[in-house]
Amino acid sequence: MKNIIIASTSTLHGGEYLEYLLPELSKHFKNCKTILFVPYARPSGISHEEYTAKAALAFAKINLAVKGIHEFADPISAIENAEGIFTGGGNTFVLVNELYKNNIATALSQAVKKGTPYLGTSAGSVICGLTMQTTNDMPIIYPPSFQTLGLIPFNINAHYLDPDTQSKHMGETRETRIKEFHAFNSFPVLGLREGSWLDVKGTKIRLKGSLSARLFRQNQIAEEIESETELSYIK
Repeated sequence: MKNIIIASTSTLHGGEYLEYLLPELSKHFKNCKTILFVPYARPSGISHEEYTAKAALAFAKINLAVKGIHEFADPISAIENAEGIFTGGGNTFVLVNELYKNNIATALSQAVKKGTPYLGTSAGSVICGLTMQTTNDMPIIYPPSFQTLGLIPFNINAHYLDPDTQSKHMGETRETRIKEFHAFNSFPVLGLREGSWLDVKGTKIRLKGSLSARLFRQNQIAEEIESETELSYIK
């Protein structure tokens, strides 16, 4: 049975890395001693080692060890034997490229579908959807495919921002960009605001956190989804 947390962000304004999620993570990974960390997204271009150390510092607060997937000679075996898995945020293009480069996208999807507890934040959450096409990141590298893990039957837009009616900025809003996506693609997109996450248990998907999310469907008016709503109907 799938057991997944899909979080918009790792860090809330003014908080420490993963701090707001730690009470949830202590339950989510209750049967684990060590978490396999996928640091491929490299936020701000930091190294795999630096990123893994950052994750390890956070998980130590709930008495869990962390080991980076880059430390294993056989990453597929590492995934298959992992007690729990965390994919951190950063650049989604870099992350997806590395998943394909290391030939682990299928192994990762299969492990999570079989029940290995999984946490994704930001880019690590975007890859839970059908494709990475609704990421906010710059395409700094070209992955072999935009197809991702398909753990949920829709796409994620992490860090979703509402239009600021007081701003003089004339660039595209997130809503505009998602409408552009829907000019060529039919599947739904869920905009996850900061501090929100999806709790996936088997076929059940529930919105968690204090904020609503915004659901976009092709050729339909976007709708607000309240926290604690069960989202398995979205397809």
